[in-house]
Amino acid sequence: MSSQFPFGFTPGGGGDSGGGQGPFGPFGGAAPFFAELEKLLSWQGGPVNWELAKQIAVRTVGTEDPKVTAADEEAAAGALRIADVWIDPVTALPAGGARAQAWTRVRWIEATLPIWQKLCDPVAARVVEAMRTGLSGGLAQLGDAGGLPPELAAGLPPGLDLGALMAAGGPVVEMMNRVGGMLFGAQVGQAIGTLAGEVVSSTEIGLPLAPSGTAALLPANIAAFGEGLGVDAEEIRIYLALREAAATRLFAHVSWLRAHLLGTVEEYARGITVDQEALGQMMRMVDPSMLTDPEKLSEALGEDVFADATTPEQEAALGRLEVALALVEGWIDHVTDTAAAEHLPSAPRLREMVRRRRAEGGPAEQTFATLVGLSLRPRRLREAAALWEALRAARGADGRDAVWGHPDLLPSADDLSNPDGFVSGASASTLDPIAEIEKLGEAPPDEPGSKSAE
Repeated sequence: MSSQFPFGFTPGGGGDSGGGQGPFGPFGGAAPFFAELEKLLSWQGGPVNWELAKQIAVRTVGTEDPKVTAADEEAAAGALRIADVWIDPVTALPAGGARAQAWTRVRWIEATLPIWQKLCDPVAARVVEAMRTGLSGGLAQLGDAGGLPPELAAGLPPGLDLGALMAAGGPVVEMMNRVGGMLFGAQVGQAIGTLAGEVVSSTEIGLPLAPSGTAALLPANIAAFGEGLGVDAEEIRIYLALREAAATRLFAHVSWLRAHLLGTVEEYARGITVDQEALGQMMRMVDPSMLTDPEKLSEALGEDVFADATTPEQEAALGRLEVALALVEGWIDHVTDTAAAEHLPSAPRLREMVRRRRAEGGPAEQTFATLVGLSLRPRRLREAAALWEALRAARGADGRDAVWGHPDLLPSADDLSNPDGFVSGASASTLDPIAEIEKLGEAPPDEPGSKSAE
């Protein structure tokens, strides 16, 4: 169906065997720009070119990605075994039997990419559509003004009206959507690659990014984390393993939590709006020759084009997301601190280091906020950790962890501000809906002829 694509583009990058013209019709071998562009436009897997995103992520990591040695694997496995032993007495959630692994940065990219796709796709379709509109207008204006770069102008048929072509719709729209998916993929890939150079474990940002049943540490990033701290490397590794073990235990045994957390992210993403004017202006500034250089594209497409949450629905979704992230990371923070207190002298210092690291965020987190309007930082981490500590003091570890029994039992934003009410049971949010349903099921049915049946 190559006739459906302008300039002879084909969906799978295949060529036309007839007439010796190749995949680009009358201007095949004379247009290396289009030959390279066709490779990028061959993606057919959704609104984002995830194949390109992976390539850019790996390229962003670069050659500074030390291989994982057998000693690294043994050290990670040993630290995670110790972590499970220390966590056992401080939580009612049993060890999940997660596979302990040591990952390179590239392995982190490969393992977590499916979840990034799930997180980013809900908003990607809207962004790609906006990019298509902006890029179409930008190309049309460049064509009218004679401002096309030579390598692009040389590949176009004589007398081609870019303005009319961009307005034609049909196959042009399909091609431009693929261009938008390529642009978004380049941005996402760079952000994921940057994160891969920062994270120390599979769950550091509070989302279940790794495959289920996996606990992973990144030795190279742990070594970078510990530089200048003056803390023994083994102590640092065990402390970070405690956080990973606590997180994987939580996600393994709270069966609804993974879907609840990712669903909250998706709900928030669906309400995101795009500033069409800002994106249009940004796309008109992009040199079309950048289409074959994703690194340059990532530098050019750096403006925030997401409108603030203005509707009540969007604000509510954002609030739920922030509370969910805070509760997960607050529990991990509290359980880790409790387990480490009697074993690691430097635990308080490491805890503050982790908190500052999460509160400040890095360039990759800022990039994701730009890309999908999502802040990966839990804004109320300290409040959530304090609430979990208060619950343990009042109800014990079993009572604290029973709150994870159902999403309706979780503390609300108001409970984070007023933990005493939640802990004492005065808050209405402590109502156990499962118990109430069970009570209804235990009530005997009305007898025929009784007053309630009449």
